[in-house]
Amino acid sequence: MAFPYSLYFEYSLELFIMSDLENRIAQFQKMANDDPDNELGHYRLGQLYMENKQFEEAVASFNRTLILSPQFSKVFQLLGNSLLSLDKKAEAVTTLQKGFQIADERGDNMPRDEMARMLKELGESVPESKKTVAPISTGAGDAMGNMQCTRPGCMVGSKARKLPAPPLKDELGKRIFEAICADCWSEWVKNYSIKVINELRLDLSSERGQAEYDKYMHEFLGLTQE
Repeated sequence: MAFPYSLYFEYSLELFIMSDLENRIAQFQKMANDDPDNELGHYRLGQLYMENKQFEEAVASFNRTLILSPQFSKVFQLLGNSLLSLDKKAEAVTTLQKGFQIADERGDNMPRDEMARMLKELGESVPESKKTVAPISTGAGDAMGNMQCTRPGCMVGSKARKLPAPPLKDELGKRIFEAICADCWSEWVKNYSIKVINELRLDLSSERGQAEYDKYMHEFLGLTQE
């Protein structure tokens, strides 16, 4: 039985206060071993391996993530970076070109644009862009009010319920409205936002406290911070 995304998030939150990178790696190794089909555990483990400059291990973790979640476009970017660190340029180029196409099809503009930049710096061709905006990013939903939620751990996919309105009165609220379903937003507000505040003892009246809160909200929702 796969670990729910919420459990992955709990692991991340609990490990926030741990400064020892090796300990964090060990924790996520255990998570990945306990549930080898948990793509988010492998993804986070790959990130930690990269941070520790263990690029061979990072490549293995990212490859496992893509077996489990072939449309996870950000992983192609990180895998390409890891391969370049191992001087495997040809493999990196193939990875980045494939990742660009997947990100383009999904409307994942930030990883798409980063992979395009990397390919240009390598002197390699960038695949032709077929889409500039993902269908789900219009905020329209279908006739039944359903949408394709972009949160990696969303369990309902294209049948997710759309929020009735942007939950925040700023650009982030608009992004959440366009990309995140009502169920995932509710899970954050009712459960994990409280957990973040309490366990990290955040003072939301301070700039630092608000920044940490925002960081974890973005991670939980699978949104890239701009």
